[in-house]
Amino acid sequence: MTWTVVWAVLLGAILHAAWNALVKSSGDKALDTALVHFMGALVALPLLALVGLPPLVAAPFIAASLVIHIGYYVALAGAYKHGDLGLTYPIMRGTAPLLVALGSGLVLGEAPTPAAWAGILGITAGVALIGLSRPGDALHHRKALAYALANACIIACYTMIDGKGVRGTVAAGHSAVSYVMVMFVLDGLPYPALVWFRRNAVGRQAILAYARKRWPLAALGGSASIASYSIALWAMTRAPVASVAALRETSVLFAAMLGTWLLKERFGLQRALGTLVIVGGVMALRMA
Repeated sequence: MTWTVVWAVLLGAILHAAWNALVKSSGDKALDTALVHFMGALVALPLLALVGLPPLVAAPFIAASLVIHIGYYVALAGAYKHGDLGLTYPIMRGTAPLLVALGSGLVLGEAPTPAAWAGILGITAGVALIGLSRPGDALHHRKALAYALANACIIACYTMIDGKGVRGTVAAGHSAVSYVMVMFVLDGLPYPALVWFRRNAVGRQAILAYARKRWPLAALGGSASIASYSIALWAMTRAPVASVAALRETSVLFAAMLGTWLLKERFGLQRALGTLVIVGGVMALRMA
């Protein structure tokens, strides 16, 4: 893994943490999640027209990923409804790369090297230290914990699916960006539609009023989400998927910092130690 890939994925991690903090800061997590991705689809549409469609070989992967992403958004909104960003986000994002590493040999045919395992385990341990600064709280928020762990499994599934899909896209002579843009255009409709149809007439009027007030921030969040995932999938064409997935989850560190700064969540000594462990994991991945 080159330094170019490392720094690019770290930038993507910051962007990913930023749009998650935006959702957590809102009064309606489900609606803000839907609005961010709807605006992301509008941003992606002209970009898709510019770069063109991915090859047909990518279609099954895109279809599978879209279905799985609906579950991701439902679980994401549920986790944020029942728990703090500093608790739920690290569990979701920190457990997923370990699951990817465990499954990548079978699904992707690329077992991590010992150095890569050291990096993956280091980042996972650092994420646990950051996210579980108050372990007792996690046990008292069982709904949040259940949603977060379910989402970790979902994240691992779509990471491996999209990793294979984007590699097939590049192998067919197309840009990785074309895969990402068609994903975001199509992905921007199902979950917003679900949120819309689950609310009554009064609730739908409230959605429109909320969207008129919140859309500029949602557009920024959608753009950050597009950029973050574009970087991650591009990196997966140049480095092992499990290593990229683990490195991307340094977003947990950035989310904890944003939670402390914007949402007044506690940081503490244990999170500082987790930060050092994550840095060590990143260095191990760089040497893998």
